[in-house]
Amino acid sequence: MYSTVARPHGRGKVERLIGTLTTELLPELAVYLRHGKPVRPPRLSLAELDRALTAYITGTYHGRVHSETHATPLDAWRGTGFLPRLPESLEDLDLLLVMHAKPRVVRRDGIHFQGLRYSHPTLAGYVGDAVTIRYDPRDLSEIRVFHYEQFLCRAVSEEHAGAVVTLKDIQAARRMHRRALRATINERIARVVDFLPGHAQSVPPAAAPPPSRVRSQTKLRLYQEDEP
Repeated sequence: MYSTVARPHGRGKVERLIGTLTTELLPELAVYLRHGKPVRPPRLSLAELDRALTAYITGTYHGRVHSETHATPLDAWRGTGFLPRLPESLEDLDLLLVMHAKPRVVRRDGIHFQGLRYSHPTLAGYVGDAVTIRYDPRDLSEIRVFHYEQFLCRAVSEEHAGAVVTLKDIQAARRMHRRALRATINERIARVVDFLPGHAQSVPPAAAPPPSRVRSQTKLRLYQEDEP
């Protein structure tokens, strides 16, 4: 998430967070960055990095005494007596922070998204209606469907029911499919060209030499004295 254009006030906080993670967390993991580039090949998955980041924030950062406030961040947060307005459940919190929203139209066979088809019996009464889906990029096996901001159902992809399919996995599979399809098409084109009549005997005509430019002998007259 990038900072807002022409709003530099929050960039210091972002840079402070990145600096803390780069100097304290990443050297302890299997991947380490130096000047923005990995020193050794990364061996962590996104799920493992997410767990390591959560453990660092909750176990190390929140429980460490700050040099200026002389209190831990957790005690400083609780010490003022401020009670934030929290969602009723962790599921509602995910809807606010994790879930991405996309508009879609319900078809007869369900909802199509990222090349997958999601179905649920409730959607049968909303064919042709515009809905909003919310999804977690870390797991696209199911989506949540909303109609006029009202929750309808959890639509599931039958092909990946019970499995965890991330958005990165789908994008990688699409890239591999496009590469394989492109290679197959190029191979078939080469085979067809080889069997075209006269292809082996045809010799491309030699390019004609460029016409030689003859310098004009006309002299430009600049003054009246130059007239004959």
